[in-house]
Amino acid sequence: MSALLFGKGLLLGLAIAAPLGPIGALCISRTLERGFWAGVAGGLGTALADASYALLAAAGFAAFATLLATISTPLSLLGGAFMIWLGWRGLRPSPIATAAKVGAGDLIRTTAATFLLTIANPLTILSFAAFFAVLGLAKAGGLANAAIVVAGVFLGSLAWWMLLSGGVALAHTRLPDSFVNWVSRLSGLVLIAFGVIAIGSVGVSLI
Repeated sequence: MSALLFGKGLLLGLAIAAPLGPIGALCISRTLERGFWAGVAGGLGTALADASYALLAAAGFAAFATLLATISTPLSLLGGAFMIWLGWRGLRPSPIATAAKVGAGDLIRTTAATFLLTIANPLTILSFAAFFAVLGLAKAGGLANAAIVVAGVFLGSLAWWMLLSGGVALAHTRLPDSFVNWVSRLSGLVLIAFGVIAIGSVGVSLI
């Protein structure tokens, strides 16, 4: 039973992290600009956010759904604004820095930024709730079972971001420096688009 729950949590973490949305674009951009550990730091923030949602859901699925319904509007507005701000910064790429020049403060800020972005992303919230129900994790009660699910989600999400960052870092050695700037600009446009969609969805729901 424990192995099955962990496997489901691992699958959920991978399924939520794998689609290439605004977080993926940001992770790729950070990896190209600042190296492997900068990409992993971004992935860590996302994995922590995914684990936080798993913890809330495991604590009580009904309460989790009610909480999402209550905070969906402010999260959409804040998350949309944050995406647009990050996207605007991405349109003006910073000078390329090697992994050795990236300090702990930079990694912490990257982790915090992706954590907030993931927590406030309404698409992630809806996807997470749907997968949680489909995999039958809403029925897993007990503190021990909840811990197993949360650990699986965290490790599954983090594993994906480490694989993505590693692949991008290896590919970077075979690509021209101009490619980094183009990816940064593209990820900026993706973030802005998702931000506009998030804020627009609030306006549509109020009509």
